[in-house]
Amino acid sequence: MMENTCSIAENIKQVQDQIVETCIKYGRKPEDVILMCVSKTQPIEKLQQAYDAGITLFGENRVQELVQKADFFNENNVPCHIIGQLQTNKVKYLPELTNTIQSVDSIKLAKEIEKQYGKAGKKADVCLEINIGMEKSKGGVPYEQAIDIIYQLSEFKNIQVKGLMCVPPADSTENVRQYFDKMHKLFVDISDKNIDNISMSILSMGMSGDYPWAIAEGSTLVRIGTGIFGERNYNKVK
Repeated sequence: MMENTCSIAENIKQVQDQIVETCIKYGRKPEDVILMCVSKTQPIEKLQQAYDAGITLFGENRVQELVQKADFFNENNVPCHIIGQLQTNKVKYLPELTNTIQSVDSIKLAKEIEKQYGKAGKKADVCLEINIGMEKSKGGVPYEQAIDIIYQLSEFKNIQVKGLMCVPPADSTENVRQYFDKMHKLFVDISDKNIDNISMSILSMGMSGDYPWAIAEGSTLVRIGTGIFGERNYNKVK
């Protein structure tokens, strides 16, 4: 694969400019869209470059990588969310590492988060992940079950639901908007119900190949990895 010839700072500037341009085009405020830098597989020196270029939020897919990079996040006082599929046996490491888990995809996982954050005397901010494209290869709860699960999550004491997250079928064309539109309608529907312990402040959708369409449909947080760092080298991942 070809390396991205632009610097990380230049790539960040391009993404930020695209966010602003897209928001203006669709009548949104640029400050209402948060840029997350997805740092999976990336070394600390590249994270430092992104931080120096103004990134204030990172995302990691794997708990092991978050552990390895914890000192960087702590020293710079910059938050990092878990955004990848999470196994219950990894949750015990998270209370000391992050306050936010975006990929809650089952009540079983939520119960473990409730248990481990409770033991640590903390609360976890979470997003319910929706399998919006009904893909067997991806995590997330079925769209039709989302509201029922939201009501169940509202009963947890050590979990605060902050919003929704999705990874739609890979498509950089306008066709992907149908999934983002469906997510936004669910987001608004849940918001309108005013459920205790549920605050729809995060609609996490949009990645490097489709984030303008996600912003057009109401995303409040876009997760950009290759658009900032270039193509990943998975051979470096242990």
